[in-house]
Amino acid sequence: MGLYNNRIVVKVGTSTLTNDAGKSDLRTTDRLACVLSDIQNMGYEVVLVSSGAIAVGRNKLNMTAKPDSMRMKQAAAAVGQCSLMYLYDKFFGDYDKTVAQILLNADDIEEEEKKENLINTFNALLEMGVIPIVNENDSVSYKEIESEDRLFGDNDMLSAVVAVLCRAKHLVIFSDIDGFYDHDPRLYPNAQLIDQIDTIDDSVYALAGGAGSRRGTGGMRTKLQAASLATSQGTNTIVTNGKHPEVLYDIVKGGRAGTLFPGKI
Repeated sequence: MGLYNNRIVVKVGTSTLTNDAGKSDLRTTDRLACVLSDIQNMGYEVVLVSSGAIAVGRNKLNMTAKPDSMRMKQAAAAVGQCSLMYLYDKFFGDYDKTVAQILLNADDIEEEEKKENLINTFNALLEMGVIPIVNENDSVSYKEIESEDRLFGDNDMLSAVVAVLCRAKHLVIFSDIDGFYDHDPRLYPNAQLIDQIDTIDDSVYALAGGAGSRRGTGGMRTKLQAASLATSQGTNTIVTNGKHPEVLYDIVKGGRAGTLFPGKI
């Protein structure tokens, strides 16, 4: 079966949803909801993969530092997921959109019956004009927080899995920088943005560097892994700056933003 040309998966990370103080970035969240709602009004089916539950929960619980124990991480995730969905429901509701929450475990992807039910749920929601908001089920699944057995590893990979399940033509991974560079732009001021990468090989991984921002868990390596999976199934993958969600207008119209990894089939 082919891809849905009007179906787009957008992944937003903790570094986009929070400000430098680690608090919720309400302006960016509002702009994201506005753009995604507008794109849906243009005839596109939209799925949002969102990180941020632990960070939002930490703020809600007035934690002064990141939780380091499993039980406190899961508690923060449980509280944060509720607050995060409240914000999304409010902002998307301002643009007359209905959202749905989907929390995934690895079993939902690995077991064939569960996977089929999940695909049917996505299709039903999208057919009804609902915007699914997807996250890992961190409050009950220890594997997806810090286990070596993680399937997703990071929501970058989760977004690629969702794009494959939904047979989306486009996957947009929002980062805290403008795209993929030939050197880390935080360390090398003369680093150059790479507009397009056709093949993800060892030389590209060598440019990826280490972990992401201090508020998020994913660096460029996880984004490359996600792009490798998505493009192998034909999905065009774009890595670009999440603080400027308006670039989605250019992307859906075939324009350029950030770094493009073209789908291979």
